[in-house]
Amino acid sequence: MTDLSQQVDRQRLADAKRWVVKVGSALLTNDGKGLDTSIVQMLADQLASLRATGRDVVLVSSGAIVAGLARLNLSERPHEIHLSQAAAAVGQSALVRAYEEHLSPHGVTTAQILLSHADVLARDRYLNARSTLSTLMAMGVLPIVNENDTVVTDEIRLGDNDTLAALVANLVDADALLILTDQDGLMDRDPRQSDHATLIESADVHDPDLDIVAGTSSALGRGGMATKLSAARLAARSGTGTVIANGRLPDVIAQVTAGHPLGTFLHTRRQPQSARKQWLASLLHAKGTLVLDEGAVRGVSEQGRSLLPIGIVGVSGEFQRGDLVSCVDSAGRERARGLVNYASGEARALIGKGSADIESVLGYCGEAEMIHRDNLVGG
Repeated sequence: MTDLSQQVDRQRLADAKRWVVKVGSALLTNDGKGLDTSIVQMLADQLASLRATGRDVVLVSSGAIVAGLARLNLSERPHEIHLSQAAAAVGQSALVRAYEEHLSPHGVTTAQILLSHADVLARDRYLNARSTLSTLMAMGVLPIVNENDTVVTDEIRLGDNDTLAALVANLVDADALLILTDQDGLMDRDPRQSDHATLIESADVHDPDLDIVAGTSSALGRGGMATKLSAARLAARSGTGTVIANGRLPDVIAQVTAGHPLGTFLHTRRQPQSARKQWLASLLHAKGTLVLDEGAVRGVSEQGRSLLPIGIVGVSGEFQRGDLVSCVDSAGRERARGLVNYASGEARALIGKGSADIESVLGYCGEAEMIHRDNLVGG
């Protein structure tokens, strides 16, 4: 990409009116030593300044569990779910109180929003969360969002706060997402293994080469560059561009939101998806898998077509009508996901069958599609 193209793309950030800012655990908690009040103060000052420019802001903040571990004198993140939940309960109050203490002198009112996958799974709760966030911003309140770690388990977890931030970006139709971490951004190779690693300043979020350099998870949080890339792609479904930047840099929020070339800017040229498609993309836990032939893969992932039974070559998992299933190609790569019209047993009976054969196979005439295109979102 030319320097001029990068300047034009960064100018889009300067024009962005609605921002979601996500803060990572390693940055906020002094690498696991408890809440770093100097970082909280710095972030509060910058968030208040951003709001003073007339922008809408939603903060997605990690750090509750790590802050709780420090207050409970636990040296490392526990494996037992009940201990993690207890640490989250202790740390969440300390986290929000710290933000309130440093934002209050700026005249900023905050609101705590705790979300879980159940709030995304049910369409009505998803819309309620969207309405609440929009109402708070309209009232001049700064929402502080975190996953409800006190009640979730690994099976129903959203995954990490990078993913949560992307879902929030979809929820509020954000123009841009800023992920603040303790690294400068996405590098073209692992800096721990190469002295020649350089920062990727700008890239199309869907560039497959990015997967090679994204890396793995960090020790303190559940996220790493791989999850940040995945989050950026999820945010892109609503047309949201994402910047990954070092939160310790002076005035980083002001510089990024002004369009200065800090961090890695992951942009998209694709058109935003409908609100329903964004909701479908936010459903993270598929109940089963449908293996598609090559024609069906092209139809659902590239042409926006419904999935018909004739294009299915395999079914795995147990699911009911209306459940979320993953649609994969012959190599096992997910190419789409959607809400299925038939239970797993019926789907197995319909493998490779034409829509006209459904009644003779099942004994009743159901929908012609295994997944209708309105309930299907490409990967």
